[in-house]
Amino acid sequence: MNAPTSAPIPAPVAAPATRRKALAAVGSVLTLGAIACAAWWWLIASRVEHTDNAYVQGHVVQITPQVNGTVVAIQADDTDAVKAGQALVRLDPADAQLALEQAEAQLGQAVREVRTMYANNATLAAQVALRDAETARAKSELARAQDDVARRTPLVASGAVGQEEFAHAKAQLSAAQSAVAATQSAAVAARQALASNQVMTAGTAVEQHPGVQRAASRVREAWLAVKRTELKAPVDGVIARRSVQVGQRVAAGAPLMTVVALDRLWVDANFKESQLRKLRIGQSATLVADVYGEKVRYSGRIAGLGAGTGAAFALLPAQNATGNWIKVVQRVPVRITLDAAELNAHPLRVGLSMAVEVDVSDGSGAALANAPASAPATQRTTVFDALAREADAEVQRIVKANLRGATAVQ
Repeated sequence: MNAPTSAPIPAPVAAPATRRKALAAVGSVLTLGAIACAAWWWLIASRVEHTDNAYVQGHVVQITPQVNGTVVAIQADDTDAVKAGQALVRLDPADAQLALEQAEAQLGQAVREVRTMYANNATLAAQVALRDAETARAKSELARAQDDVARRTPLVASGAVGQEEFAHAKAQLSAAQSAVAATQSAAVAARQALASNQVMTAGTAVEQHPGVQRAASRVREAWLAVKRTELKAPVDGVIARRSVQVGQRVAAGAPLMTVVALDRLWVDANFKESQLRKLRIGQSATLVADVYGEKVRYSGRIAGLGAGTGAAFALLPAQNATGNWIKVVQRVPVRITLDAAELNAHPLRVGLSMAVEVDVSDGSGAALANAPASAPATQRTTVFDALAREADAEVQRIVKANLRGATAVQ
C-alpha cells in the first residue's frame, strides 16, 4: 500500500505595491509629526509657561464703624455700585450731638475764663501800684514818728517832756513800723499774685492758651464722633457681604459690609516651583477668563512673586518633618497686573478662575526668585480729609464768638 503524498506548500506571495506605499506614507506622516512636535516645542511650548490655577484678586475694603451706635438707615445693598464718599450706613447721632453741644459750651467757657486771666493782669498791676503807694505813705509816717521820738528823747531828762507824752510818741513809732511791715508784705503778695497770673498768660494768645486748646480738642473729638455716625465708602466699588440690619446696635470695629474695588483687580497665578525658573519681572502674559471664554483675552504683565507658598500661610500649615512624608510640588502665587482698558471693557469679579500663559522668551527682567522686594504701593482715600477741616472751622467759630468785644492783651 503506497503512502499518501502530501500536498505541496505554496510559495509566499509578495506584498502588493499598495501596502508598501501605505507603510511608507505612515512612516512619513509619523516623521513629519515628530518634526512638527519638535518644532512646536522649540518655537512655542518651550517659550510659554501655562497654568490654569489662577484667580482674580482685588482690594476688599471692610466697612466698620468708628463709634458705637444704633443703625437708623442703610443706603446701599449687595451688588450696588457706589462711589467714594457715598453714604452707606447712618447711625443714630443723638448721643454724639449732645456730647458735641456740651463740648462747645465748655470751649466757650474756657475762652471766657482765659480772657478773664488776661484782664486780671491789669487789675493785679494796679493792686501792686496801690500797695507800693501805701508802703510809701507808711514809710513817711514812720519817718515822722522817728523824728518825734528823737526830738523828745533829750527833753525827757530835763523834764520838758513828760513820760506819758514820750511813751505816746514811742507807741506811734511802733505802730508806724508795723504799718510799714504790713504794707510791704501786702506789696510782695500783690507782686506774687501778678507774677502768678502772668505765668498763666505769658507768651501766648487767648486762642493758643492750653486751657482753650484742651477744650478745643474735646470739640474736635465730639464733632468727629457726630460725623462718623454716617459711614461713607472710602473707594469706588461694589457692595458685597452686607450683614448689617436697620435697628441693629453695632460696636466700633464690627464689620458691616465690604466694598470691592473692581477697577483695580489683578490675577494671582499659582505656578509650580519648576516653572519659576524662566519667569521674569515684566514678562507679558495672556489671560483667559472662564466667564468669557476664548473669545476674550486679557493682556497682563508679571509684577512680582509671593513671599511664600499657599501651604506656608495656611491656617493649618503642613508638618513636613513627619515619618510618612510625601513630596508634593508646591505652587507660589505670581502677581499679574491687568490692562485697565481691557478690564473696563470686560469687567471681572474677585475669585473668578483664569488661564494664564506667560511668554518667557524675554529673559531681560529680574528672575522672580532673585527679584528685590517692590516699593510699597501707595493707596489713599481723601473721603475723610474734610472732617478735620470742618472740625477746625467749628472750633474757630466758637472761639471767635466768645472773643467778640475783647481787647488785645499782650
